Amino acid sequence: MTEGLEATRSHPYDYYYRPGLPLRPPPPRAVPSKLWFEPRKAMLGPWIDVRPEPVDTPRARMMADHLWQGDEPMDALVAAFRRLGSAGGRRMLDQALAHGIDSVEDPLPELVNLFALLDNPPGWYDPDLWEYGRRLWINVSLAGKMAMGVQDFMGTFVGAEVASAVGQTGRFVRDPYRRNLESSVWFRSVTAPRALERRNPIFHDTVRVRLMHAQVRAMLRRTWGDEHFAEHGNPISTATTMGAAVTFGLSPMCFDHVHGRRCTTRQLDAVMHYWAYIAYVFGVPDELIPRSAAEGMEQADFMVATAGVAPRWTATMVGAATRRFTTATPTGRLQIAATAPLLGALAYYSSEPLVRTLLAETPLESVPLRPFAQLVGLAATTGVRLRALDDHLPGARARMVRRARHIDPMWDRNTRVARYLAARVGIRGTPFDHHDTSAETTHCPI
Repeated sequence: MTEGLEATRSHPYDYYYRPGLPLRPPPPRAVPSKLWFEPRKAMLGPWIDVRPEPVDTPRARMMADHLWQGDEPMDALVAAFRRLGSAGGRRMLDQALAHGIDSVEDPLPELVNLFALLDNPPGWYDPDLWEYGRRLWINVSLAGKMAMGVQDFMGTFVGAEVASAVGQTGRFVRDPYRRNLESSVWFRSVTAPRALERRNPIFHDTVRVRLMHAQVRAMLRRTWGDEHFAEHGNPISTATTMGAAVTFGLSPMCFDHVHGRRCTTRQLDAVMHYWAYIAYVFGVPDELIPRSAAEGMEQADFMVATAGVAPRWTATMVGAATRRFTTATPTGRLQIAATAPLLGALAYYSSEPLVRTLLAETPLESVPLRPFAQLVGLAATTGVRLRALDDHLPGARARMVRRARHIDPMWDRNTRVARYLAARVGIRGTPFDHHDTSAETTHCPI
């Protein structure tokens, strides 16, 4: 699948891993930063040895290796779409998703290769365990879900790889409502029962999001060039995708556990299985996918430790979001002071150093954080312990099943808000097609 790309490679680590190959060292930028130590310790400390320098394990070394590579079958398909034309490629993909690869007349070989993986789940996948993990993940406390959301936010805006990719596309600056709606809709949808069964439209949208990632990756590789690759590795790497899956899956459970709502190894493994199969559909290669929560924690520790320092894009994105604030008038100063509860919550669920880094050189950089962070911590701990009490009352299992019968209620509410805000600027749907021409340019089309 990769032979035709050999001539275009100019870096010795620009290839896809094969079993038996020596593992590549991490890209130079992927070094541990004390900025992320506090969140790692809080999330993973009860289970693994969290050090300033993450423990060197086979899982961590594989994550480091895969920072150099993207999603092989989808990258190949994006390259084929460039030859065919993005519109024709999109029609062919949608046809195969809706009606099967056999319904496509003269399909691209790259499309056939992709669907050989999509149509045949790996042997380790257990639909019943996936469903159990889904229910457990939905039944995390509201505070646990907030922790996951805030940590994802920080990774997006402060983590070097993701912030650079999102910043280069410009979508959070020029098209924030559509970008937020797409994320909210996908997170809501993937909490549905049987969401990733092959004929489910949610499975189809997950593949479309995967395509968008590959399209952006192709655009960024061309825009940034070989020098950036040599320093940072591949943009939107499969290691980063896997890192997102393990933190999305485990951080809410870990938050509840350390705040008094204990979970078992079996429960953690089920939630990891839920997110492991999501990662598979998203294009993470099998050798990188953890089979247990313990393996996932090793991966999360490495990825969070090496998330890096805020790139120049952080200031661009946060500056756009905070430009309306001013210290020049009493009203402006009052508006800045009113952000303290929200920023205190961000500090509690991530850390004060991360929030200070996020807000550096903005009008909000001196807003006091600790008083409100302490209040949020008290409320979060109370909420988690109330859920722990509920777990021990009669009918607890029936309540868990009822909460997870349809969609995660929190993500449902979040998506309703996102739809409302998007509709105000004329955005109605989420076709996940806004990067269809990105791979053919050096800029995002939005």
